[in-house]
Amino acid sequence: MAVAAFAVADDQGGQRVLTLTGRLDAAALKELWKPVRDAVASEPSRPVLIDASGVDYCDGAGAALLVELLRHERAAPLEVKNLRPPFDALLRQFDARRLEHDLDPPPPRIPIVEEIGRAAAQVGRDLRTQIRFIGETTAALAHAFTHPHTVRWRDVWRVAERAGADALPIVALISFLLGMILAFQSAVPMKRFGAEIFVADLIALSMLRELGPLMTAILLAGRSGAAFAAEIGTMRVNQEVDALTTMGLDPVRFLVTPRIIALVMMAPLLTLFSDVVGLIGGAVTMQTFGIPFITFFREADVAVNMKDFIAGFIKTFFFAILIGGIGCLRGLQTAAGASAVGDSATRAVVSCIIMLVVVDGLFALAYYVLDF
Repeated sequence: MAVAAFAVADDQGGQRVLTLTGRLDAAALKELWKPVRDAVASEPSRPVLIDASGVDYCDGAGAALLVELLRHERAAPLEVKNLRPPFDALLRQFDARRLEHDLDPPPPRIPIVEEIGRAAAQVGRDLRTQIRFIGETTAALAHAFTHPHTVRWRDVWRVAERAGADALPIVALISFLLGMILAFQSAVPMKRFGAEIFVADLIALSMLRELGPLMTAILLAGRSGAAFAAEIGTMRVNQEVDALTTMGLDPVRFLVTPRIIALVMMAPLLTLFSDVVGLIGGAVTMQTFGIPFITFFREADVAVNMKDFIAGFIKTFFFAILIGGIGCLRGLQTAAGASAVGDSATRAVVSCIIMLVVVDGLFALAYYVLDF
C-alpha cells in the first residue's frame, strides 16, 4: 500500500510543480493536508501545477483536498493534471469556482405586483376547480340516488365502519369532557344565585343545537377528511386515479360517492351519540352540586323540544357532505412529490374546519331570521 506523499519542484519555465503520490484518503490526509496547503499558498504569484499521475487511490477526502487547493485565492493560476479518470470524475462533481460554499444563489425576488397577480390567478384556478368538482359530485350523487345498484356498497360499509364505529371512542371522550366542562363553568357562577338547576337547560340547548353537531363535525374533519385526502392523494401520486380514467371509470363516482354517502349516514348517528354523552357528562358534574341524575334530565327535557333537536340534526347532513367533498377534492388535487400527500391532508383539515364554521354561522343566521 503506497503511503501518500508530496514533493515540490520548479520546472524550467518558472512554474512550481507539486507532485502527489500514493493514497489520498482520510487517514493519510490528516498529516498531509496542512503541508500541501502551505506549499501552494507560499508563493501566490507563481503558477502551480499539481501532478496527480502518481495517485493510486482518491476518495472524498482526497477530492476535498484538491477542491480546497483549487479554491485558494491566488494571483497566478493553479491546475490539476494527470489525475486518473475515475478520480477525475469524482473531482468534477464539485464546483471549485465557488469560493464560499457549494450552494445555489437565492432566487431573485418577484415584484409585489407579480406576486399579487399570481395569487389572484391561483385563486381563480382553484375556484374553477371547486365549481367543476361540485357539479361532478352533485351529478354523481344524483345518479347514485336514482341508480342505487351502481353504488359500490362494499366500499360504503367499509368507510362507514372506519368513519363511524371507529370514531365512537374519541367522540365519547370529547363530548363527555365538553359536557363536564360546560356544567362546571356555568354552575360556579349560578350557584351564587341558587340557580344550579338551570345548568341543565344550558347544557341541553348548547349540545343539541350547536356543540354536539359542530364538535362531531370537527372530529370527523380531523379523522375522516384527512384520511380521504391521504388515501386519494396516495392513489393520485401512484397514478391509480389516472388508471381509473384510462379504464373508462369516473374517479368521482368510483372514489368520492361512496365516501360521501358513508359520512352522510354516520354523521347524524355520531351527533346523536355525542348529544347523549354530553348530557351525561353534565349530569355527572352536577352530582357534585347536589343535583341528582333524574332531576337533571327532567329539567333538560323541559328546556328543549323536538325543534331544538332538529335544528342541530339538520346541520349534520350538510357538514357530512362538506367534509367528504373537501377531503376528496384535496386528495384529487394532490401533486407529485414526497410531501404532497401530507400537504393535501393538511389543506383538507384546514379547509373543512373553516367551511364548517362558516356554514354553522349561516345556519345560526337562518334560524334567527326564521325564528327556528
